[in-house]
Amino acid sequence: PSWELFNAQPQAYRDSVLPPAIKARLAIEAGIPMGWEKYVGDGGGILAIENRFGASAPYKTLAKEYGLTGENVAKRALALLNR
Repeated sequence: PSWELFNAQPQAYRDSVLPPAIKARLAIEAGIPMGWEKYVGDGGGILAIENRFGASAPYKTLAKEYGLTGENVAKRALALLNR
């Protein structure tokens, strides 16, 4: 997604995409987490690759190593919903 384009939209549109009443938000980033805090808020979470650069392996191997799997995404999402 483009943060710049999203932020340029009217507040009503942004609220329709990210309703203020919804606090259990999870951002998934196959990179550094910087910047996502604004969109997930205090009640949300970020699943990202932090401080890891230069790894080389098949993508499924790296995804598992860094926790970017469907199973881990579901686990993190459920944890947010059960707070």
